[in-house]
Amino acid sequence: LDEAVIAAPPGTAERDYALAQALRVLKPGGRLTAFAPKDKGGSRLKKSLEAFGCEVFEESRKHNRICTVARPEAITGLDSAVAKGAPLQMGELWSQPGVFSWDRVDPGSALLIASLGPLKGKGADFGAGIGILALTVLASPDVKSLTLMDIDRRAVEAAARNVTDPRATIVWGDVRQAGLTDLDFVVMNPPFHDGGAEDRALGVAFIETAAKALRKGGTCWLTANRHLPYERPLTAAFSKVELRAEAGGYKIYEARK
Repeated sequence: LDEAVIAAPPGTAERDYALAQALRVLKPGGRLTAFAPKDKGGSRLKKSLEAFGCEVFEESRKHNRICTVARPEAITGLDSAVAKGAPLQMGELWSQPGVFSWDRVDPGSALLIASLGPLKGKGADFGAGIGILALTVLASPDVKSLTLMDIDRRAVEAAARNVTDPRATIVWGDVRQAGLTDLDFVVMNPPFHDGGAEDRALGVAFIETAAKALRKGGTCWLTANRHLPYERPLTAAFSKVELRAEAGGYKIYEARK
C-alpha cells in the first residue's frame, strides 16, 4: 500500500501490534499516519514508531498526538511486536491484548459468577468477551441454548475457541441491535466506556435490550461498578429488581421482566 491511517489503541502490546501490522502492509516509502489522545497512548506513540526504525514527524492537535512516518527500507521489531499482540492461550483460555480484561477475570464478572442463581432454557450473554460467563452458564444441563454477542471481533474469535459447547452460538455484533426475543435469561457485564470516555448510556442500552429480548417472567443478571446508577433504568424496564450481592466495588442485580 501507498498509505495507511490508524487510530492507535492505548495498550502498549495492542498499540505496537497495530502499528506493526500497518507498517507491514506498506511499501518502502509508504506513508503511515497514526494518532491517539495524549492520555490514551498518544504521548508514547512517537517512541513506539521510533523503535521500528522510523523517522517520526509529530504534531499535537486537540489533545491528540499525530505521528507521520515514511516506511523505511529496513524495519526492526515487526515480527516481535506482532507476536506480542497476537492471540494467545493462557491456561485453558484464549485471549488477545486489547480485549476487555484480556489477561484476568475481571472482579465484576467473578462476583457475578459467584452470585448466579440456577439458569435454564434459552439465554444470552451480552458483551460476552472471551466467554468467561458463558462457560459458567453452560455448566448447567438445564440451559438449552446460549447466544454470546460482542462487538469486539478479537473477543468473538477467542470465545469461539474457548466455548465449544454445541448449545452455544457466538455472534459478532452490536448488542443494541441484537434482535433476540423470547429468552428465558440474559447475563451481562455491560461496558460503560466508549473510546476511552465513560458512557453510561451504553449500560442503559444493554439493560433496555435485555428487557426486550426476555419473555415475560424472564430474568436478567447484571454486574456493574458500584458508582453506576443503573437502578432507575432497571426499575423502568423490569417489574422486579433485587440487589443480590455487593462487594469489592461491584454490585449484582437480578431483574425479572
